Amino acid sequence: MPEKLPLIPLWIKIAYTAFMAVMIPVYLKNYGIGNFLYFCDVAAVLTLVGMWLESPLILSAMLVGAFIPQMLWVVDFMAEVSGFQLTNMTSYMFSADNPFFLRFLSFFHFWLVFLLIYFVWCVGYDKRGLPVWMGIAWVLLTVCYVWMPPPSPVRDPVTKQQLRDPNQPANVNYVFGPTGEEKAQTWMEPNAYFALYMVVLMVGIYPPTHLLLWWLMPPAGKPTEE
Repeated sequence: MPEKLPLIPLWIKIAYTAFMAVMIPVYLKNYGIGNFLYFCDVAAVLTLVGMWLESPLILSAMLVGAFIPQMLWVVDFMAEVSGFQLTNMTSYMFSADNPFFLRFLSFFHFWLVFLLIYFVWCVGYDKRGLPVWMGIAWVLLTVCYVWMPPPSPVRDPVTKQQLRDPNQPANVNYVFGPTGEEKAQTWMEPNAYFALYMVVLMVGIYPPTHLLLWWLMPPAGKPTEE
């Protein structure tokens, strides 16, 4: 029986591993372990695992979860580069208050989704990725809502006294509102917002993404030929 050839080039695996070997300790030092509850950081870490295993299941799950949020990040970043503001999601990338090296590492939000698309194209799309990611997202959202801090101002608007460390994550994965880390949404009761947010993700975001990827990508076990 002929030896199975790797589906993902070794140099890409080494390069991504080297990046993660720098990013993980730097993020832990500057942002703390709570930062790795963000969907994007979970996807980055599990992509490392899925890449070396060449696992269609892991890589497909990460692409289901990352595709729309990271594409939104890409669009918002390009708008900021062009001088427009859409969601302010990427405004921190252009702030001199944030060290350049941290902003450089955070640029993985731009290219990770394209790398995942390439990986899934290489190994094939596994339709079981949808329930796997939905399970991961359900756990992460619950943990973030119950145990992680809600939005709060970094500084008191009157005294200018610092109220919290701006590098420590709050409102992780937007479980308290789409308004960022300093102010929670106020247009509905928090539990109702959280329930609605879960429904939007689990019904309106992830299943349509899955259907798109299932339609566009080669199926697992039948990767495209070089």
